[in-house]
Amino acid sequence: MGLNGKELIVDGWFHERGVLWPGQAMSLKVTKVLDHFQSDFQDILVFESESHGTVLVLDGVIQVSERDEFSYQEMIAHIPLFAHPNPKKVLVIGGGDGGVLREVARHVGVEEIVECEIDEGVIIASKKYLPTLAKGYDDPRVTVQIMDGAKFLADNQDSFDVIITDSSDPVGPASVLFETPFYNSMYKSLREGGIVCTQGECMWLHLDLIKPLMDSIRQTYSSVEYAYTTLPTYPSGQIGFILATKGRTTCKVPERKPDETIQEELKYYTPELHQAAFVLPAFCQRAIYGSL
Repeated sequence: MGLNGKELIVDGWFHERGVLWPGQAMSLKVTKVLDHFQSDFQDILVFESESHGTVLVLDGVIQVSERDEFSYQEMIAHIPLFAHPNPKKVLVIGGGDGGVLREVARHVGVEEIVECEIDEGVIIASKKYLPTLAKGYDDPRVTVQIMDGAKFLADNQDSFDVIITDSSDPVGPASVLFETPFYNSMYKSLREGGIVCTQGECMWLHLDLIKPLMDSIRQTYSSVEYAYTTLPTYPSGQIGFILATKGRTTCKVPERKPDETIQEELKYYTPELHQAAFVLPAFCQRAIYGSL
């Protein structure tokens, strides 16, 4: 099990400390603890913060804050969806808070959205305390499967145009989602021309995880690329996405663009930022791809 989230609140401040970012911590001032319980899989804490609204914490690690969640939800969803010319069937693995579903639902051409979440406790907490994210569950195209993502993939091959894996860090119940066999399973569940987009960790902290994984799955996928977004409450203020394709090339250039109404609703994603997200600092470019 991970850390007890409530024990990380000291003198009215929540201090996020994790094995994947040794020697550093993120702190938020707590105004009220809204809920704290142990699900079948992990420790779940929800608190109201002074500066970032409601915050969801799993096993001691911040997953969502109301202030900056949109930069992550919009980019992990819209980069693969707008890189695909006509996505009809979308699978979301993890993402029990509902934020990715909210963004996928903006695409009117999508006909079916499947949410596969192993921990129903996350869904329950989000619906109660994070309604602006959990409204993603209200879309009639959404069906929910409470089960292991790997098992669901094995039972649904050649089925999806886009698969988005919104996972927590590679410790505890999410660790399997960062291993090559899981990416091989996603490949088999993609339709030809499909795109996978997964939470890809932080370039400042985790290049030793990112590069080996990308090198490994290049043996299977047609293209494998790293993009990123920024947000204050994730370690080092940055998190990446691994985008991998089946029978198609780069995801760097959007095939479609949001219409004017949707773009007005978005707070982070733009077609220009879509392309810019793949432009990496020199140290990261060299580490992942070997050269500039």
